[in-house]
Amino acid sequence: LSFGRAVLAALRGRLGALCWSLTSLSLSPSLPLPGWRRDSSPWREREQEWDDAPPTPTSVNYHFTRQCNYKCGFCFHTAKTSFVLPLEEAKRGLAMLKEAGMEKINFSGGEPFLQDRGEFVGKLVQFCKQELELPSVSIVSNGSLIRERWFKKYGEYLDILAISCDSFDEDVNILIGRGQGKKNHVENLHKLRQWCREYAVAFKINSVINRFNVEEDMNEQIKALNPVRWKVFQCLLIEGENSGEDALREAEKFVISDEDFEQFLDRHKDVSCLVPESNEKMRDSYLILDEYMRFLNCRNGRKEPSKSILDVGVEAAIKFSGFDEKMFLTRGGKYVWSKADMKLDW
Repeated sequence: LSFGRAVLAALRGRLGALCWSLTSLSLSPSLPLPGWRRDSSPWREREQEWDDAPPTPTSVNYHFTRQCNYKCGFCFHTAKTSFVLPLEEAKRGLAMLKEAGMEKINFSGGEPFLQDRGEFVGKLVQFCKQELELPSVSIVSNGSLIRERWFKKYGEYLDILAISCDSFDEDVNILIGRGQGKKNHVENLHKLRQWCREYAVAFKINSVINRFNVEEDMNEQIKALNPVRWKVFQCLLIEGENSGEDALREAEKFVISDEDFEQFLDRHKDVSCLVPESNEKMRDSYLILDEYMRFLNCRNGRKEPSKSILDVGVEAAIKFSGFDEKMFLTRGGKYVWSKADMKLDW
């Protein structure tokens, strides 16, 4: 049955890529985009490894921008370019992913609300829910740029809003780099929680556990906010992103041991919505698309890009992703992720 599903997903991906290619040819020529590096050197070296059936892109994380208004010291998708795909090209790629079996899309960055003051991500959210009819559409944001008018316009199309919050001590947030002048990150978190309740969007919190917050007790604050999920990540090093000579961050000072991480989890074991993710679980269990719609392979401790799905299709690109589908399922990557199925008191 699993083999049959994989074959069916692959056929859907090929058919979707073909249809979109024909549509693009009939409407407009495919033009090279400024800054779009269409070739990736490791690509040819690994063609021999592509004998197995490709995984299904059930859940995809699309980092469509690297730009951010925060400077978190452990960030592992740093702002090396300012490139963002044109809206219609992004929609084309998302439709290809849907044809290949995508059920959940998560928009991330950088900070997704920086582009066109949230209009870009809003239009993508609406497209994915209204036209592609995806079961789940979510966003990860630091929350600093979200306004209520965005919820009024696009809230009905969004299933989950995840806000990054690493500490409930504002001084610690500033030390980490999650500070913006006189604005209070924690106060803003509560405001966003209320808007999610008013506009029927499931509220989620993401926290990166690091050297500056590992001793903190967050039980009371998390229980008060009552998110549908509290994702707790162990600080992760990615060569060339937040570690190494060519990196824009030096995250080594934020790193904690496995034992430190386990102690933090034990301190919060009574929080029912806690979803822990160690380095081992996290590294290869996410399908990550970068700003060029290339899958990023993190198996060698770096982010090695495939070719863009817009150039070669989903099936060919995903084989280079290094995606560990078994670990994705083991860590609880698939859950009740559509707000239509959530029994929440909005």
